Order: sequence, then C-alpha cells, then structure tokens
Amino acid sequence: MITGLQIRAARNALRWTTEKLAEKAGITARTIKRFEAVDEVPPSRSSTLLDVKAALEAAGIEFIGSPTDRPGIRFGSQPSASRKGKRR
Repeated sequence: MITGLQIRAARNALRWTTEKLAEKAGITARTIKRFEAVDEVPPSRSSTLLDVKAALEAAGIEFIGSPTDRPGIRFGSQPSASRKGKRR
C-alpha cells in the first residue's frame, strides 16, 4: 500500500493537479484530496488506491519503503538524455 504522503509527493513531483491525477486514475479529484489529507495509508477500497498507484507508476514514479518504514518516492529509471541521441 501507499500513503497519502507518498501520493502528495508523487503528484507534486510530476507537477500534476489533483484533477489530472484523478483523471489518470479514473476517480474523482475529491477522492485524491481525501487521500492526500492523511499522511498514513488512506482509508479506502484497495482497488481505488491501486488505481492511483498505477497511474503514478505509469508516469515514472517508484514507491519506496513501506507505510511504516520510511515511505518515499523516486523517479524510476529512464533512458538518460545523453544516451538517447548518442551515435556510434
């Protein structure tokens, strides 16, 4: 599971609005705001929280730690800009 703190951090790292995250996850912005209002795992249906997690992961966010042990985020590995245009 992910925490409200991780959702907030991930959304802000992507510079997404609550509305954009809600659209990507297929839920309402009100639900996102409710999730982000708590630092721990938000009370919700597991499937709804998994939809939010999947939307953020699809955008390159990786969730690290656990809800009780240093929860955080980082950007997943992506090809570096210097390697994309590199010729041989």
